[in-house]
Amino acid sequence: MLTKIKLTDFVSKEDIYEVKRIFNENHGFNIEIVDINGREVSFDGKLRCDNGFCEVVNSGSVGRSRCRQERVRGLNIAIETGQPYITICHAGIVIGCVPIMEGNLPLGGIFYGKCLCENVSDGLIEDIHKRIKDVVVKTDRLDAEIKKLAIVTSRKFREASDFLFILFYELTGLDPRIVHWRREKSDQQSKIGEIIAQQKTQKAAAINHYEYEQKLLNKVRIGDRTETREILNLMLASIMLSSPGDVKVLKARMLELISVLSRAASEGGVDINVLLEKNLSNIDTLIKVENQQDLCAWVGRAVDDFIELVHSRQDSHRISQIKPAIDFIHSNYEKPITLADVAKSSHLSVSRLAHVFKEQAGITIVDYITNVRIEVAKNLLIATNKSCTEICFEVGYNNQSYFTRTFKDLTGMTPRQFRNKNRVENR
Repeated sequence: MLTKIKLTDFVSKEDIYEVKRIFNENHGFNIEIVDINGREVSFDGKLRCDNGFCEVVNSGSVGRSRCRQERVRGLNIAIETGQPYITICHAGIVIGCVPIMEGNLPLGGIFYGKCLCENVSDGLIEDIHKRIKDVVVKTDRLDAEIKKLAIVTSRKFREASDFLFILFYELTGLDPRIVHWRREKSDQQSKIGEIIAQQKTQKAAAINHYEYEQKLLNKVRIGDRTETREILNLMLASIMLSSPGDVKVLKARMLELISVLSRAASEGGVDINVLLEKNLSNIDTLIKVENQQDLCAWVGRAVDDFIELVHSRQDSHRISQIKPAIDFIHSNYEKPITLADVAKSSHLSVSRLAHVFKEQAGITIVDYITNVRIEVAKNLLIATNKSCTEICFEVGYNNQSYFTRTFKDLTGMTPRQFRNKNRVENR
């Protein structure tokens, strides 16, 4: 007899509450966990991101049914693309969904948001009324609840989505490889599609593939993944534009590229036997891939593999990957810092920097930022007469109670207790 797989078999209540706490403190959103069928998963009934607006809309069966359908639709798209899905729900507010997966097994999703990305206006209220015109609601109460909804910019919402995605998989220990693979494919196809559309509109001349191969090799040698992917996507778009739908042509060009990359890795000091084994594996995989989307994503991964092979011979260079991030944090700790800002300073994707940073520094980026801020705060408490409130804002916090709690978690004392103790000992 088969046992039904449940999300709670893979994710503990403690991990979920920690995700909820950190996400809420950093971005102000609550979360709601749903299973693969869009049904809410209860963790003692305390995980809900409902608000007055949703209560009004869902007061009848029609509203509840539509909300459930919306969750299932958003969850399916998030799982299929392997990345946070952001949309305007049936009632006109912004919601997001992070997919929850263990390897290739979909388990459910995390919903958050339920806010607006623009100021409330008569036009916005009218649009919401039109969206739910066949849902029975109390109009006066609905209008009042619309005005209470939080307003968050699109940029801030995307940053929150990326933060939650990384936070969840770091804390729960679930295997995100398939999620990342799907996300890579989706992102890459979107970028390639944009390049193709641009080339068609501008009627651009065909690119010189030899010239771009040389540019690609140079970027691989220095480990610049961002520029490497941009050049690779341009090359893939050019091939797909000139030979649409022809997987054989794409495979042939990718086989040539893999050969060139192998030689570059050899020049970078990688053992020839390691490269021979890698090339046999690449050729075997290349033969089996049957569609353009998987092939494009695979060759992107193959390029990353060559970069890692070169870097495995250059450990000092691997350390240098996170040095720009560390320098950025130390120079900007007093400002609001997002993972996207730190990643941009390192020319790496957010997910890649998070992985490399944890691997090299032994600590997450979020924890490193916290440690830097608290260390500066400790020095200011001892060396200056600034108030705890002044120091709180000076080291990058905008909430004194959160600053005090974080300080105590790391030092075992409140900022005031720390100042008094150390000043007495230093007399």
